[in-house]
Amino acid sequence: MKILETIGLCKTYGSGDTMVKALDGVDLTVEKGEFVAVVGPSGSGKSTLMHIVGGVDSASDGKVLIDSTDVTALDETALAIFRRRQIGLIYQFYNLIPILTVEENLTLPLLLDGRKVDRRQVENIAERLGLTDRLKHLPSQLSGGQQQRVSIGRALINNPALVLADEPTGNLDSENSREVISLLRQFNRELGQTVIMITHDEGIAASADRLIEIRDGRIVRDEGGRI
Repeated sequence: MKILETIGLCKTYGSGDTMVKALDGVDLTVEKGEFVAVVGPSGSGKSTLMHIVGGVDSASDGKVLIDSTDVTALDETALAIFRRRQIGLIYQFYNLIPILTVEENLTLPLLLDGRKVDRRQVENIAERLGLTDRLKHLPSQLSGGQQQRVSIGRALINNPALVLADEPTGNLDSENSREVISLLRQFNRELGQTVIMITHDEGIAASADRLIEIRDGRIVRDEGGRI
C-alpha cells in the first residue's frame, strides 16, 4: 500500500541565470511500513525534499500524495491540520519547548489539535523511550540523547502516516546515535510505522531497509526501489 508518492516534484529558487533547481522532477513512492534512508551531499536537495513532503515548504511544481491526500492542493489551514495529524517530524536539534516538561512536550501535538490526552498511551510511549522517570523534567535537565527521545515520542504521539527524521543523529555521539536508530527501528518493526530518514552518514543509512541517494535534485540511486 502506497503511503507516499511524489510526482514530478520540482523546487526552484531565483530566476533566469540565477535560478537554482533544488529538486528536478522527483518521482518517488514509499510503501506503508518502509524504513527509508535518504542520503546525498550538502545541497543535493534531500532536505528540500523532506521539507516539502513534511508540508513546511511548498513545491514549485508537481504533487505530493500522502495516504491518498494531495497535500500540495491543501490551503494553509488544511495543511497545518493535516501536518499536525499525519506527519511526525524529528529534527537534529530536537526543537523542544524549553519551558514545557517532557510530558507536555510529548503531548503538545494532541493539545494543539484539541484532543484528549490518553494517559496510558503517554505512559506506554515513555516506557518504550526510557523516559518514565523523566516526565516532569524540563529539556534543560536532559541529555542530548534523552531530548531526542522526547522528540521521537512527540512525533509518534498522533500515530502519523509518516515519520520524517531530518539528521536525527547529527547532534549526538555514537552511543546515543545507535540508541536513537534502534528506537526508530523498533517503532518501524513493532508498530509498522513508516519512517523516512535523512542522513549524511552511510553507516546510519545502512540500518534502513531502503536507501535513496539524491544528487543535483534528482534520485540517482534507489536500492530496494525503482528509479
